[in-house]
Amino acid sequence: MENPSIMSHVSLGTNDFAKAKAFYSAVLSTIGATIIMEHQDAVCFGKKYPEFWVQAPIDGKPAAIANGVHFGFQANSKQEVHEFYDTALEHGAADDGEPGPREEYGEPYYGCFLRDLDGHKIEAAYWDLELEGKLSES
Repeated sequence: MENPSIMSHVSLGTNDFAKAKAFYSAVLSTIGATIIMEHQDAVCFGKKYPEFWVQAPIDGKPAAIANGVHFGFQANSKQEVHEFYDTALEHGAADDGEPGPREEYGEPYYGCFLRDLDGHKIEAAYWDLELEGKLSES
């Protein structure tokens, strides 16, 4: 079976690896992701293969956030979007857009936006394929 994703993985730098590992372990578990691989100061999450790395920067310089960059995670339901959001807030994230529809993304979209412990933008999104089908039929 061919992997439908176009991405192999992404890496995110952190300035407090232990806290970031605990944060993402809790938050990503809400969408079914677990630790797939681990090295000193680096951990990778996924469902079947390593997709999302969190690590201390390899060059030893401080991690920085990038304007215009965010990391979107796939939720399997609206409930998972809410669990992702609530868990992230409980573990220190900052709200950047509560769960709900976004008209500008189309009727099938339902998601939330947060800032992680380092200030990186993260999102959980559910795409309702039944609504998508209704849109394409009209």
